Amino acid sequence: MLSYPIMLTTDAETGAVVVDFPDIPFCHSVGGDEEEALLNAEDALESALTVFFEQRKPIPLPSDPVLGQFEVSLSALATAKVLLWNEMHAQGVRKADLARRLGCHMPQIDRLLDLGHSSKIEQVEAALAKLGKRLDVKLVA
Repeated sequence: MLSYPIMLTTDAETGAVVVDFPDIPFCHSVGGDEEEALLNAEDALESALTVFFEQRKPIPLPSDPVLGQFEVSLSALATAKVLLWNEMHAQGVRKADLARRLGCHMPQIDRLLDLGHSSKIEQVEAALAKLGKRLDVKLVA
């Protein structure tokens, strides 16, 4: 899964915990305490990544965290969708091209690339296969 490192700071005036994503400079979140800030950061990350889809730009992959730095992880499905999107961009494959390759309609591709839509992982795998790629899933402690 993709895990993005974050910076946590406490606002001196309000005591709120502010979350910044070094890899996505326009992505920020806040919470009343650390736990709430981390929870809100997950939503902020997905919202920020949606901007890249809308602007038709590749999504930056996470950098390595500094020792002790918190991370916000995408779900396995969201990670697969980001990797699919980046591969489409790298190969110059438009959504319409992918729809033709898969023999489906554009709304299905739109849902496939929507981080908020609960697509089946098999659909993402099929799309990646049409790009000559496959997912590699592993278990880590």
